[in-house]
Amino acid sequence: MPLAPAPLTLAVGCVFDVDAPAPVSAVLQVAPAADPALAVRSERWDGPDAHHAYLDGYGNRCERFMVPAGRSRIAYSAEVVLAAPHDAIDPAAAETPIMYVADDHLRYVMPSRFCLPDELGTEAWERFGDLAPGWSRVQAVVDFVHGHLEFTPGGSNPWTTSSDALRAGQGVCRDFAHLAIAFCRALNIPARYVFGYIPNIGVPEPPEAMDFAAWFEVHLDGRWHTFDARNNTPRTGRVVVGRGRDAVDVALITSFGALGLEGFEVIAEPAAAGAGAAG
Repeated sequence: MPLAPAPLTLAVGCVFDVDAPAPVSAVLQVAPAADPALAVRSERWDGPDAHHAYLDGYGNRCERFMVPAGRSRIAYSAEVVLAAPHDAIDPAAAETPIMYVADDHLRYVMPSRFCLPDELGTEAWERFGDLAPGWSRVQAVVDFVHGHLEFTPGGSNPWTTSSDALRAGQGVCRDFAHLAIAFCRALNIPARYVFGYIPNIGVPEPPEAMDFAAWFEVHLDGRWHTFDARNNTPRTGRVVVGRGRDAVDVALITSFGALGLEGFEVIAEPAAAGAGAAG
């Protein structure tokens, strides 16, 4: 019988340096999502005093700030423990025929702002329709997207859709996720967008600075499974921040007025022994 993986303790967080010409309300989604396999040992917000937490319609943790005029720094830090830190692989996972997909999962088969299965349906069925349904077909989608798109910082914009990314052949991690989700939905496989922290554990250090990452989950055999078209390899230490239909539902920061981003930093790394964020 295989041994259970050892828990992994991580330090995660981020810093925003912002500039507002006038007081503005803003919502941040950067705190880890509630999960039975994740324990938050400690966490801390630093920044404007006027803020409070709430859960959005997808159960994501949000923090709503009143940002004063001028320059401000908003920082979040946490120490978390992952009980199962490695991506789970289940090649035997089967698809659920669309007539049996749960009613509340149908929204993850329908088009959304950035994921357009209605536009990509013909191509999806031509490329993947003859493949055996289940995990292997989803992996074939991931393999195609990973090979077709070139990871290019600045290669897309906040309005780039899955169809735009397919035509451009480039993008950032959210574009990889959006395109893979659109193909899966076109095949009647429920798929949802996920973003969060991924530390560089067991992989070469990338040339770009640490940032938030986007991947996706597919519903197979009665539960959600993790897939990552950007990295296309199992990773250790994923910390989910938010889930939704696409990036619109889990925006990193939403401001209800002008708010300039002057500086940005993300942290995701094994926690130092004895360290912890004061709560």
